[in-house]
Amino acid sequence: MTPTLDLSIELIKQPSVTPDDKDCQNILAKRLTQAGFDCEFMYFGDADDKGNNAQIKNLWAIKHGRDADAPVLCFAGHTDVVPTGDETRWTYPPFSATVADGKLWGRGASDMKTGVASFIVAAENFIKNHRNHAGSIALLITADEEGVAINGTVKVAEALKARGQKMDYCLVGEPSSTHTLGDVIKNGRRGSLNAKLTVTGKQGHIAYPHLAINPIHALAPALDELVATHWDDGNAYFPATSMQISNIQSGTGATNVIGGSCQVLFNFRYCTENTAESLMAKTHQIFDKHFEHSKASYEIEWTLSGVPFLTEKGEFVDACCQAIHAVTGTTAELSTSGGTSDGRFIAPIMNAQVVELGVLNATIHQVDEHVSVADLDNLTSIYEKILEKMLL
Repeated sequence: MTPTLDLSIELIKQPSVTPDDKDCQNILAKRLTQAGFDCEFMYFGDADDKGNNAQIKNLWAIKHGRDADAPVLCFAGHTDVVPTGDETRWTYPPFSATVADGKLWGRGASDMKTGVASFIVAAENFIKNHRNHAGSIALLITADEEGVAINGTVKVAEALKARGQKMDYCLVGEPSSTHTLGDVIKNGRRGSLNAKLTVTGKQGHIAYPHLAINPIHALAPALDELVATHWDDGNAYFPATSMQISNIQSGTGATNVIGGSCQVLFNFRYCTENTAESLMAKTHQIFDKHFEHSKASYEIEWTLSGVPFLTEKGEFVDACCQAIHAVTGTTAELSTSGGTSDGRFIAPIMNAQVVELGVLNATIHQVDEHVSVADLDNLTSIYEKILEKMLL
């Protein structure tokens, strides 16, 4: 047993299914306070529709360095986890934090309680070995990452910015590795733009189409052009923008009734060659053209989940790559692929350089989620070396 494994087990045993933190952040705050951090719980949210307190718990902790002008490096992560599903399908109970076959098993083992534990121990080690460090270490921990993510990191970052708190670098401890620890670093993420399209026609009998307005027929040509549209070619850091339809719903379920409306959900994962505004404008241009002379009408409800961000090669990225190579011998690959993380809030709000670096992501959100025990101490060492490179 090592300090990182011990703390990982303690955290995984907390059934902190989003957005319930259980006792995770209390555990972290106690250790961080003992290490010299100033800890603050920050709550955001209102009562739910039943009048229950629905506030989200977040932890902000900072250990100031000797030089106020020196950089601030923040570790960002989350203590909430996704639901377990059918627990009888798990080899070991999902909140038992079982160590077996050289692995730590449990919900949150990979995503991302071991990442949180690794950084806590790395910070403790760094402070013990470098009591007069120049830069400051911070942690931003939320219980609202796996859910709707509206009262977590984004609200904390906004509050920190409003009070003038600076943040130069942010290391998000999400599971970024693919095959071996540290083989992939996420130095950026694509933006995510969601669309809820509603086409309104007129319900009627399928044998009398002249008395109805078929919303599906009105939609089909516009949807065909939307799917065929080339949005951009990507660039040196990002793949091309992708548009994907996830849901189409219409009709009453009867074979002889033309439905009165049709709803389509689609999403853009977009690179820095486009903006949310440019994608929305081009989409509306397509639909305006096809619906100009149509008896049906359309409307689109847009939701922006996050803008793209990029940390180019430089001191911070180099420090991460050098630390990985020093500990594991691995040459890390830089990537902007995959989904979103809370880095999408921190980069634009705090104007910080953001990278994601953590354990393997092969079993995240799955039954029998697990992580290699050997990787935990190595990840701790990587984080500690990054602190040494950036804050001494």
